Amino acid sequence: MATRWIEETFHPDWRPRIRADKILHEVKTKHQHLVIFENNFWGKVLILDGVFQLTTRDEFIYHEMMAHFPLMALERPRKVLIVGGGDGGVLREVLKHPSVQEATLVEIDQEVIDTSVKFYPEIGKKAFKDKRANIVIADGLKFVAETTEKYDAIIVDSSEPMGPSAVLHSKPFFADCKKALKDGGIFITQNSLPFHTPEHLAATTKSLSSLYETVAPFVCTQPCYFGGEFCNSWATDNAAHLDVPTATKARRAARREITTNYWTPAYHTGAFALPAYVQKIVDKARAKPATKRRK
Repeated sequence: MATRWIEETFHPDWRPRIRADKILHEVKTKHQHLVIFENNFWGKVLILDGVFQLTTRDEFIYHEMMAHFPLMALERPRKVLIVGGGDGGVLREVLKHPSVQEATLVEIDQEVIDTSVKFYPEIGKKAFKDKRANIVIADGLKFVAETTEKYDAIIVDSSEPMGPSAVLHSKPFFADCKKALKDGGIFITQNSLPFHTPEHLAATTKSLSSLYETVAPFVCTQPCYFGGEFCNSWATDNAAHLDVPTATKARRAARREITTNYWTPAYHTGAFALPAYVQKIVDKARAKPATKRRK
């Protein structure tokens, strides 16, 4: 029997691939083509529409970065909204914070959650059954536009800006998210790999900078996302959240008894220091066009 290799087809000029030692699940839903398989090194792997989404070997990096960056900056976060994230990883990390009274997860596709629970329950663990978890199957765009709730943090755990996820990277959606934030709340979204898709980071930075007082991308290394640093974007109208001292974040982590495998107070502080090429993308996107002087 021939060995099957699963290719990522997102990049037009190059294609990384992972050997599929065993196909666990493959289906074409009304929203996306989903494949889950096992690999000796990566563990269980999820690919959606030709883009690698997660592996059980390194998922903790992405999920800790998305959850703890906003929540460790807040004194007592109580209500959190997660758009996407049907694997349960971000929900798992959010619920580590004892002050969180409700974590609402909005997922467009019930099958994403069902397959996550069935094929890689080690990611969500007990998060979906936590009494503080509010699971909503709905279009995230519509939910955010219509909600009357106010959240301390909104975390957008979406896939790449293509297919059904494209609208979750748009300025109108970002504006609706801001309306759903409490005063001084924190918004987080993913920006993929700036080395290969600088236009993605530039567009997000430009849109968020027109809506929020403080916009600050931060980076991590996500091994299964081939091609350089992975970037998330942070936005808030309370600049003080960005300047929370490392020692304060350490005290919060200790007081909340939160254990992590990637996030640390010092890394949290340092992740906002961008490589020069990333900083140039951000600075250019933030720059306001020069106004013409009247004669």
